[in-house]
Amino acid sequence: MKFDIQRESILKPLQMVSGIVEKKQTLPILSNILINLEDKQLSITATDLEMEVIATATVDANVNGATTVPVRKFLDTCKTLEDGAGLKFTIENDKAVLKSKKTRFSLATLPANDFPVIDTKSQLYEFQIPQNDLKRLIDKTSFAMAFQDVRYYLNGLMFEIAPTTVKAVATDGHRLAISRYSTVTGVEENSCIIVPRKAVLEIARLLEESDDPVSVVIGENFIRLLLPDVIFTSKLIDGQYPNYQSVIPTNCDKQINVDKNLIKQCLIRTSILSNEKYRGIKLEINSGYLRASANNPEQEEAEDEIEIDFDGEKVEIGFNVNYLLDAITAIDSEIVQLNVTDSNGSTLIKADDSDDCLYVVMPMRL
Repeated sequence: MKFDIQRESILKPLQMVSGIVEKKQTLPILSNILINLEDKQLSITATDLEMEVIATATVDANVNGATTVPVRKFLDTCKTLEDGAGLKFTIENDKAVLKSKKTRFSLATLPANDFPVIDTKSQLYEFQIPQNDLKRLIDKTSFAMAFQDVRYYLNGLMFEIAPTTVKAVATDGHRLAISRYSTVTGVEENSCIIVPRKAVLEIARLLEESDDPVSVVIGENFIRLLLPDVIFTSKLIDGQYPNYQSVIPTNCDKQINVDKNLIKQCLIRTSILSNEKYRGIKLEINSGYLRASANNPEQEEAEDEIEIDFDGEKVEIGFNVNYLLDAITAIDSEIVQLNVTDSNGSTLIKADDSDDCLYVVMPMRL
């Protein structure tokens, strides 16, 4: 195996795949990347047994082959080379030898045949979606995913794929985030998959703010994204996602439209003196105003008030302020709509002019 490549041409694929490689591994080969060369096409693969990223590049070569090398050391080696430097890669006596001018590195290798790959034979269907729209679905909902919850199916993002829509749903049991994108998927029946948290964050990192389409392949136990020069694969969470539709409030009798920046700054100011652990904040909604207040164990207090267009009965509700801020920040509209029932009911938050993104936040006892 032997090839020549520019530093920048190898650096980009290495950075793309290195994100999923954990620093501490139970299997030594999982700290390595698989480098495969075939007909001047170089593919670099990393895996953690749950996810797999394959990045490709074109090289000047005439000797095919495959090997595995430590990804961190290979990446750090390339980073230290000068901009525009050429790199010669060869295998000598089971070592990967990297040469650039008078610089020489020799890295240990492990057999390519021992490198694990994710089985992707059980393909069910495939559809395309613009990269920026898939990224938007993730960005608008992923913050509500659970983290290390015993209800393992909450530690991920649920995608609901229908013939004309793709919907992303996340919940940690205290809040719910839903985002929808209209597109023709080609699927005949509704399908639901749960993508693990780590894979969701990796997908968001790989996607670009571009109208270029990404092909999404769904299998019985995997999702695969086909991007230019990158193939990402992840196993799915095998579980039944809760019926999220049942927790969306439908009987809200108080509707408050408020300027997004006004309420956001009000919450940020008040939260400074909230309890650092529970982050509790109280909202008092009354005719003409919304008042936010907070206190902490040091007996410190904060209060802020903004004007709102509301003429109804007074209601006081406690919230985790972080949950409110996450939902409000995710809304694109300049006007945020709060749909409230009473102090014990959940609040529905959305844009005043669209139902494409919905957020439900449960109340908190203060």
